[in-house]
Amino acid sequence: MRFGESRATLSALLSAVLTAVVAGCAQDGSDGADPHETTRLSYVSAPCPRPNFPGVPESGLGPEFTCGYLTVPENRRVDNGRTIQILVARAEALSDAPAADPIVYLASGPGGAGTLSAPGVIAGGMNADRDVIFVNPRGTVHSDPFLSCPETDEFTARSINLVLARQSTANLAAAAVAACRERLATSGVDFAAYNSLENATDHADLRTALGIKEWNLYGVSYGSDLALQILRDHPDGVRSVVLDSVVPPNINIVDRWWEAPASALAAITRACADQSHCVAAYPDLMQTFTATVDALDRAPAQVTVTDPSGRDVPVTVDGSKLVPLVVDWSRDAARVADIPRMIYAASRGDVTLAAEAIAASDLPAEQRGTLGYGLTLGAYCQEMTNWTTREEALAGARKAMPDLPDAVLRVTPTGSHIFDECRAWGVGRSDPAARQPASSAVPTLILSGTFDASTAPAWVDDVTGGLPNSTVLHFPGSGHGVIPDSSCAQSIMTAFIDEPNPDVD
Repeated sequence: MRFGESRATLSALLSAVLTAVVAGCAQDGSDGADPHETTRLSYVSAPCPRPNFPGVPESGLGPEFTCGYLTVPENRRVDNGRTIQILVARAEALSDAPAADPIVYLASGPGGAGTLSAPGVIAGGMNADRDVIFVNPRGTVHSDPFLSCPETDEFTARSINLVLARQSTANLAAAAVAACRERLATSGVDFAAYNSLENATDHADLRTALGIKEWNLYGVSYGSDLALQILRDHPDGVRSVVLDSVVPPNINIVDRWWEAPASALAAITRACADQSHCVAAYPDLMQTFTATVDALDRAPAQVTVTDPSGRDVPVTVDGSKLVPLVVDWSRDAARVADIPRMIYAASRGDVTLAAEAIAASDLPAEQRGTLGYGLTLGAYCQEMTNWTTREEALAGARKAMPDLPDAVLRVTPTGSHIFDECRAWGVGRSDPAARQPASSAVPTLILSGTFDASTAPAWVDDVTGGLPNSTVLHFPGSGHGVIPDSSCAQSIMTAFIDEPNPDVD
């Protein structure tokens, strides 16, 4: 049976169950079901999705996984509103005597899905002694509804040969978002309901639905933001927390985004200076980077390269496109060494290495729309962008990287036109509660990589004040997401979860 068919069958079953529940409440003489009542929650086992990640056979969920769907209200502030289904996958522990408290893997994003990371996480042994639970949050792939925006991936493909920093390109990005919103609106989606507060409550409801007394949270990148919001608003049952590459809910990333690539480039420059062969080949790395970005902003380079599928692709390399490459490559320890090489080659007029990476950003047709962009924009727009202004964001960017041109700094380090896109998405501000810090005595391990160009290591200081039982470890040479690339970090995490305490060796 294909996954689409099994999900349709499951949706029908859940609808029937929920209809009976609501009818039963009405017969009791109530005014309707309270959207917070557990009677509106259910969990039903179901086949795991196949394929898990289109076009990537090795990403399939093996026999160690069992799956199901959690049903929750789409908007808990709406009485008797519609419900949505959230995919949950559980990987069985390898141990013959596993601990009773599982690990919940909170994926990066927002808009990322736990099952897409699950095979790699399990290959790394996270389920050695405990079950690991992976959640595809509301709006993401394999959950229902899936707020996919292939229009934005089509824009990304088109932008390969456009100057990213121009307003005309920003207008195209916004038009892609608007087209996605218009298409999704026909299905009755409540766009404002796709946010971190609802997401955190979904996870708390999952623990209740599964009957789990205690669990341990592991959150990477946006998953760390989500973990902190769960810890803040739904602390019951949280035994320990591991935060990897921290995104504090109480800071506005849109205002402070550029701090991350600034600190990563500074750390990479220092590391290069400590190695005689590197500093000889790439002296003054930071200065060369800023000069190259400025030069390409004033005079973008055009080159034709061969993409991974063998096509010849024309590419425009402007200053705004170099920064996302640094962000992407800092995630992979094997690619960090290419950052100085790419910068110096571009400074000498050879943008081939950069152009090849830009061309590779065009996803295969079957993988376009894999990100749950509705949750991406729901979180970024409601919780961050709509709480600041273009001027404030530019001021923060100038403070972090004062030598870069304003045209580059107006684009995010990830290459998005966030203000234009949020205007097109058309949601308001979040509940201010979403932007409050977490305060908890739950034992917390915080991991950070010095080469992280996505989440600045300094952001750790914005969360530790409310976490008195926290331990912070900075890993030299690690990038975004410490656990996947560091066996040392993995062993520390395992020991910490086995016996949570602030004394970590």
